[in-house]
Amino acid sequence: MEGLSATFGSGAMTNHIRDLEKARCIVAIGTNTTEAHPVIAASLKQVVRQGAKLIVINPRRIPLAEFAHIWLRPRPGTNVALLMGMARVILDEGMQDTAFIDERCENFEPFRASLAAYDTTTVASITGVPAEDIKRAAHLYAGTRPATILYAMGVAEHSRGTDGVMAVANLAMLTGNIGRPGAGVNPLRGQNNVQGACDMGCLPDVYPGYQRVSDPAARAKFESAWGRSLPLTPGLTLTQMMNMAHQGHLKAIYLVGENPVLSEPDQEHTLAALGHLDLLVVQDIFLTETARLAQAVLPAASFAEKDGTFTNTERRVQRVRAAVPPPGEALPDWQIVCALAKKLGAPGFDFRHPSEVLSEISRLTPIYGGLSFDCLENDSRQWPCPSSEHPGTPILHTKDFSRGRGNFVALSYVPPAEAPDEAYPLILTTGRNLYQYHTGTMTRKVGALNQRFGEEKLEINPADAIPLSIAEDDWVRVSSRRGEVRVRARLSDINPPGLVYLNFHFAEVPTNALTGAAYDPQTGTPDYKVTAVKVEKIA
Repeated sequence: MEGLSATFGSGAMTNHIRDLEKARCIVAIGTNTTEAHPVIAASLKQVVRQGAKLIVINPRRIPLAEFAHIWLRPRPGTNVALLMGMARVILDEGMQDTAFIDERCENFEPFRASLAAYDTTTVASITGVPAEDIKRAAHLYAGTRPATILYAMGVAEHSRGTDGVMAVANLAMLTGNIGRPGAGVNPLRGQNNVQGACDMGCLPDVYPGYQRVSDPAARAKFESAWGRSLPLTPGLTLTQMMNMAHQGHLKAIYLVGENPVLSEPDQEHTLAALGHLDLLVVQDIFLTETARLAQAVLPAASFAEKDGTFTNTERRVQRVRAAVPPPGEALPDWQIVCALAKKLGAPGFDFRHPSEVLSEISRLTPIYGGLSFDCLENDSRQWPCPSSEHPGTPILHTKDFSRGRGNFVALSYVPPAEAPDEAYPLILTTGRNLYQYHTGTMTRKVGALNQRFGEEKLEINPADAIPLSIAEDDWVRVSSRRGEVRVRARLSDINPPGLVYLNFHFAEVPTNALTGAAYDPQTGTPDYKVTAVKVEKIA
């Protein structure tokens, strides 16, 4: 979010999913789309079959690589250098969209200067991608328009993930692939309402609708509406909360729909932090590993048991309707929050229906200004939707960027915070599987999904396994500087030699006992993609 906000002024998909049909070139970087976003992947593959060109940038041989016209396999953590190398080729060969840059962007000259050190020979030595392949990818992207870029956690979950996102944005602005059908920069969100949660202010530095805490006018508006004095400074990210709790400076945490015992990096640190709290409250639909540590567990309704709205990855706001009543004492999240607020004596939580909640959102949040249950009854709309008559906005930045002019950002490549060495000679990267989701809170309760994928295995290249006398299904110990896990081995050439892979869906194999070497300095996002490890066969 932060990277696109800094460059475009908005941290959301610039285009919409159906708009993929108009793309003539698609760059999929840091996204295993087939596994993590299968519906979008099906559309993407159909577009490629119909003639669009596909560039896949991923160190792993993901399923999309089989459809790619060019597959670049950079070393983990080198995305920024690769993208800057592609930008350098485009500029050196005069393939940039000069009119778009001059008319709609700023800070281009510092950006141009920042590319001086990133010739293809240098970038090839950093990334491991041959110089000719870097040139081919740059030519295909810049010369086949409109072109769109899809990215996911493989870009963002690095120690310099924000730089990676800004490098993507720089490349799109350089070629004029913004504000046009079939073009754009499109982050793929990991769950059905991640975008909506961010829209509603579930970030430490913004109110709903990305109105900055640091903006006096925004703060005054919300103080007036809520009848409370609000702080002048941003709050904490989840990783910062864990650090503060570990140090004894944070006494209570109220978690809604989150399972940090499995999802946060450095599991030992997370468990210790939660153990230092005076009060842990967990609101969830199942008794997660984190909920088992809580002093209070508030049973929440699932998506199928409540009314409201979700906002999906393409900024589309849709009605959600209860199909069945919540079981037992479970309640919709909004009702639990309102009841708790009233117990604490807070005014303004007298909502009787989620439609009234959306009315307040619309009143205080300009990008949702025209939305109501009535207008969403038989339709959906993409924000910004400033009035009830507005049809919604399928494509952002068509005339002006949300921030006015697009902002080129001068970057420099910073190596990953953790590198392999003699003690920890391999790199671990993590991700998701098609049949399980996140920490398995919901999916691992589905028998059919467990039949398809019910046990975690370490993917390891035979070139790494054979010297360690590791055979298929052998038990191995994977260790990092923070912890270790026991898991069976799966020999596969999906990963290049030197790279191993784990999902993080299984409590029996808590992958995030290993991760946690570094965090993005701008967002606090952990580096889940580059962890130095060693692998040993368990006799």
